[in-house]
Amino acid sequence: MSRHLQHKLHTAIVTAAATLDLPLTDGHIEALAVELTPAVKAIVAPLNATIDELSPAPYTLAEAADGADRIVSEYAGCTLSIHPDVAEDSPAALLGLELRSTQPDVLALDVATATHLAVTVRPRSTEAWSWWSNKFEATPTRDAEQGCCTTLAGTFGEVTVELRGDGVPELLAQHSADRLSNVLAGHPW
Repeated sequence: MSRHLQHKLHTAIVTAAATLDLPLTDGHIEALAVELTPAVKAIVAPLNATIDELSPAPYTLAEAADGADRIVSEYAGCTLSIHPDVAEDSPAALLGLELRSTQPDVLALDVATATHLAVTVRPRSTEAWSWWSNKFEATPTRDAEQGCCTTLAGTFGEVTVELRGDGVPELLAQHSADRLSNVLAGHPW
């Protein structure tokens, strides 16, 4: 049994007993701390496992689609790859790190140069996709529709952004179908 956890639990029980003005003796508090430690440990274990999963994976080298090596790291289900010649404090790399840590829609980021970033997102709604395209002032590229994703080109400050929307064609088709069914449902036929 963890003595450290018992001590933390003991302190919390003393504080709670004093706050609630409970008539507990030191023996009662000690017994509660010892008795509750396994239950608290079981409650906290999944949280600790989740924290361990979210810890950044060690950097590895991988070959990208363009044949160049990349430094790859994974964090919270998002893969970030940076060309070895690009500094980690370049505008594109910093934007990628910010997006990775703040946006749950981001699946992958690829920093090819100091000012070019490819962002792959899986938006949960058409409004989310609109938010992404507005964030980068993005417009469709020549091959915008590719079956599984939609590609837009935009900018963010001095960074050129290639925005890829994973599952967006299906999302837009479902949105159109929903709108059509709403129109037909209200028709007098």
